Amino acid sequence: MDLAAYTRVAPARGETVTGESFRTVAGGKGANQAIAAARAGGSVCFVGAVGEDDFGPRLRAALDGAGVGTGPLRTVPGPSGIAHIVVDGEGHNAIVVVPGANGTVTGLADGDEDVIAAAGALLLQLELPLDGVLAGARAAHRHGVRTVLTPAPARPLPDGLLAVTDLLVPNEHEAAALSGRSDPRAAARVLLEAVPEVVVTLGAAGCLYAARGREPLAVPALPAKAVDTTAAGDTFVGALAVALGEGRPTARALEWATAASALSVEREGASSSMPVRAEIDARAAAGARGRANEAGPPAAT
Repeated sequence: MDLAAYTRVAPARGETVTGESFRTVAGGKGANQAIAAARAGGSVCFVGAVGEDDFGPRLRAALDGAGVGTGPLRTVPGPSGIAHIVVDGEGHNAIVVVPGANGTVTGLADGDEDVIAAAGALLLQLELPLDGVLAGARAAHRHGVRTVLTPAPARPLPDGLLAVTDLLVPNEHEAAALSGRSDPRAAARVLLEAVPEVVVTLGAAGCLYAARGREPLAVPALPAKAVDTTAAGDTFVGALAVALGEGRPTARALEWATAASALSVEREGASSSMPVRAEIDARAAAGARGRANEAGPPAAT
């Protein structure tokens, strides 16, 4: 559950400020990506855990309401996971995650592997213990299911996990932490030594795609007035997974996911900010027209 406080200026260390509003919104990187993918038109099932506290039923209901299958979602003793979020007047955020029930997902439960095996892609994040993430990735790998890993919160990744990751999607800070290179292109080159494909998300600058044996591809962001950047990256990943699963060319899939992300930052909240497919289609089409206008008319022959 995201506990989000909105304030004109975020507090410095030791400082207290008066906030402008507060809200609780179903969140968590896994749930965010699941809801984003479902709203983008994907058929989605969620593997994870919630607690026996008041947040647990609310989180389950939020997934159900978004059309995400919750059959494999466990309920365990103790509190659900929470994220304490401070959002400033420019839409930037700072987040503290307390794992709660997420910390109990150290492996697969009965039936989880069957759910993974039936999927086209498995989206993974690092708000679960690494043992649980690795178990899911290995199951996907055994069944030829594409694995998409968002390495957040950033931490060192074991070689065994990278070996079963097909697409790594870090933001520029996570890419720098994992590669030791601050330049996104240099970071992507290092990361390609471990995984076959990388997308580095760059916020307002768009994203950078790199794959072994291919030239890097930069996709600019679409214009957007940022209100709240929370879950923009998760929106991007969920939409990207849907687009790739539908067989769209990589460049078109990235542009479509970028359109979804642009829509999400224009609204407050995490899962509550995520667009539906028709909205993404409309923004992507507008972006394509804008790029065509910038390119100018074709040369005369």
